[in-house]
Amino acid sequence: MSGWSWTRWWGIVLKEFRQLRRDRVSFAMVIGVPIIQMVLFGYAINSDPRHLPTAVIVHEPSEFTRSFVAAMQHSSYFDVLPALDSEALATAALDRGEVMFVLTVPPGFTRSLLRGERPDLLVEADATDPTATGMALSVLPELARQVALRELDGPWLKLRPADPPFGVIVHRRYNPEGITQYNIIPGLMGVVMSMTLVMMTGLAMTRERERGTMENLLATPVQPLEVITGKIVPYVLIGLVQATVILLGARGLFDVPFSGNLLAVYLAALLFIAASLAVGITLSSLARNQLQAVQLTIFYFLPNILLSGFMFPFRGMPEWAQRIGSILPLTHFNRLMRGILLKGNGWAEQWPHIWPQLLFTALVMLVAVLAYRKTLD
Repeated sequence: MSGWSWTRWWGIVLKEFRQLRRDRVSFAMVIGVPIIQMVLFGYAINSDPRHLPTAVIVHEPSEFTRSFVAAMQHSSYFDVLPALDSEALATAALDRGEVMFVLTVPPGFTRSLLRGERPDLLVEADATDPTATGMALSVLPELARQVALRELDGPWLKLRPADPPFGVIVHRRYNPEGITQYNIIPGLMGVVMSMTLVMMTGLAMTRERERGTMENLLATPVQPLEVITGKIVPYVLIGLVQATVILLGARGLFDVPFSGNLLAVYLAALLFIAASLAVGITLSSLARNQLQAVQLTIFYFLPNILLSGFMFPFRGMPEWAQRIGSILPLTHFNRLMRGILLKGNGWAEQWPHIWPQLLFTALVMLVAVLAYRKTLD
């Protein structure tokens, strides 16, 4: 047996470089993943969200209440929306996730303030994501102190004690104790199903192609939609099993509240499973081998986990990142699960997060059928 040959070694090196050059998906991973991570972590991810939508209910407008609302707006943490007419509208807006805070100025606030009775303002917060609201809530006492120093002047100077002459009561809705697991565990269901189902179905057709069984399918009279949906059905059951395991763990291990309907949870899970499987089948139709299918799955999964609001506050991202995140089914599924489990949302509150997933699934499935037709040729 001959010894080490630099010529043979260099030939192997050149062969690997040629294979990498021909494998465009692998080359895209080498260049694309670092770029995507730099862009997302550098520009999109923000753990201190600002300009959070805030509704106001003012039963008694005065210079003091107007000054406090203006101070909230100028703090950059709150984006004050037009005033609401009733507490029912405010509660509905919180349930749907349209606002994250509701400031309520009670009747007789100014009169009690000028009498030195230290009245209170009420701020209700959507605490399903404690990280998103924590910093904003922490600035409220300082805002009250600044308003008191600015407005209580002249004859009202005596009302300027060391403590603010009015208080701010914070009511953390849906998660009063700010327990992080209440936010993480419902979202974990979507992350687990997205990662496993997309990858498993992504390998389905490429495995058939590599094993040579695809030719048998191509020789049969089955339609593309029949092949695709037939491959999806077994993984639907796998997704439901995963959802059940996470639900049992959420309740038994972490005592996550279950305010909604169990049927609504499984219907939402079925909708997300369909979207994930459609993506997996599409990727498997586009990939040439199992390695490419795995690489495309990573390409799909990375923006999902970073832009869906699972790991980082959704409202803290810039507008362009929120628009991308709003396209992804994981974003809407996370909101559905948190809304059903923590808020007890019904059909009216769920619909804004249902139709985007239906549209996404239909479009991706169309791409899968078209890509499969190309393989038939």
